[in-house]
Amino acid sequence: MYDREQIEALRSALEAWEGGTLKATLARRPERQDEFITTSSERIERLYTPLDVEDMDYMRDLGLPGEYPFTRGVHPTMHRGKLWTMRMFAGFGTAEETNARFKYLLDKGQTGLSIAFDLPTLMGYDTDAPEAVGEFGKCGVAVSSLKDMEVLMRDIPMDKVSTSMTINSPAAVIWAMYIAAAEKQGVRPDQLRGTIQNDILKEYIAQKEYIFPPEPSMRLVTDTIEYGSQHLPLWNTISISGYHIREAGSTAAQELAFTLSDGLEYVRWALARGLDIDAFAPRLSFFFNAHNDFFEEIAKYRAARRIWAREMRETFGAKNPRSWLMRFHTQTAGCSLTAQQPEINIVRVAIQALAAVLGGTQSLHTNSLDEALALPSEKAVTIALRTQQIIAEESGVANTVDPLGGSYFVEAQTNRIEKQAYEYFRRIEELGGVLPAIEKGFFQREISEAAYRYQREIDQGIRKVVGVNAYTDDIPLSIPLLEMDPKGYDRQVARLNEVRRTRDKGRVGQALDRLRIACQGTENTMPYILDAVRAYATLGEIIGVMKEVFGTYEEPTWI
Repeated sequence: MYDREQIEALRSALEAWEGGTLKATLARRPERQDEFITTSSERIERLYTPLDVEDMDYMRDLGLPGEYPFTRGVHPTMHRGKLWTMRMFAGFGTAEETNARFKYLLDKGQTGLSIAFDLPTLMGYDTDAPEAVGEFGKCGVAVSSLKDMEVLMRDIPMDKVSTSMTINSPAAVIWAMYIAAAEKQGVRPDQLRGTIQNDILKEYIAQKEYIFPPEPSMRLVTDTIEYGSQHLPLWNTISISGYHIREAGSTAAQELAFTLSDGLEYVRWALARGLDIDAFAPRLSFFFNAHNDFFEEIAKYRAARRIWAREMRETFGAKNPRSWLMRFHTQTAGCSLTAQQPEINIVRVAIQALAAVLGGTQSLHTNSLDEALALPSEKAVTIALRTQQIIAEESGVANTVDPLGGSYFVEAQTNRIEKQAYEYFRRIEELGGVLPAIEKGFFQREISEAAYRYQREIDQGIRKVVGVNAYTDDIPLSIPLLEMDPKGYDRQVARLNEVRRTRDKGRVGQALDRLRIACQGTENTMPYILDAVRAYATLGEIIGVMKEVFGTYEEPTWI
């Protein structure tokens, strides 16, 4: 991209600058520290010039927005044409409480729903299961049956709103409940828009909310991909998630590499099922973290698009350009927020959200200032939403496409992260692929080592965290915290008991028997899960049948 003579002239000029102007300045006033590093502990050079990107080919490596390799964005006009979806992650207590929060957020200008489920739901238990004691509604909303989903979406037009659901091991069941609740509203499956996270591989790698062993879990994911491609053309049947990998302590490059490795593994399973890549790939979506290091995060998103486009086109032979697109949601980094001086989390979130927008995200959740203390209060979540709206309407960053494209620093960081990702791809392949690498603890060790290094840098004062090891104070907390309805648990259990009492028990039993047979065979399980859900079989009952057939998973003790 650069003239060779000009490159050599620049090299000479840089050497003269370092020996003259820079040397004299450093003699008078040394730099603040000996070494500068990113959030991922990568060294940052003092200056970036065309020498750092001299081998870059513009059309090969950057291209134009909306065209291969999509480094500069998946749409030609990006946010000039349509702003990102403002999708605040929400859910707590009962379906009634969360339904009210959804309506509040929509009234405040949110443009999409994102459902957080409580831990019993995430693990496939009914609210009143012995294993669920003490966990009701704490990290999300409780959904134990179709009746809960009906209440959760009451008076919300499901054919008009796009909904994301953060659910993994029981994803097929919760998705079936959503489809069945829409049917109750008179909304057809092909009218529904949204996403189920449904990314089981990252559960084994990072978040640990798995139920079944990897192989049957991957079968269930493939069942949803197949069913969605046939019946829900507007639905993203998986959101391949790096967010939780980063929250567990990974570097930016590890987040990218492990997420894309998982994505490519899902593609392989769908192809092995006999699906046409161009029939399902356009509905694959991704979910990334927006951490503190502004430029590293932007570079990560740009590298992600380029790698995915290349792999889908060159490795898997996808012909439809929509199959090459990486569309992704972003959430600001919960792990970066502090219980100390929680008000300053507003600033952290604003910087992270700005990086996501400049990196070309398609939708965004901004964490609330009280993230490290509790589920968000109305005031806190409103400030978080207003942060996005200020970026959209006042900052000017959405007025041009990829405004940091061509920055020597950003392009060098993009190339660096891409190179590191491919090195991880090589190491994973040498281990036999994603599933063998999980069983050998490769991903887990890499993340734990990165997390340990990061914490050690904080403890040693190498890395400053405002309010924690720098600029501390002893001012007591003064922010209001969310309080749930103390009678919510009783109301939830009463509804669950009412469902069990009034449903057709024979129909439930027959539906669960058919599901058991389907799990034992090779048929797609989704139609059978839907039948059980429509009969008001509970989440725990459906997952219980699957456990009978598939068993449960325990991580090897050597990890």
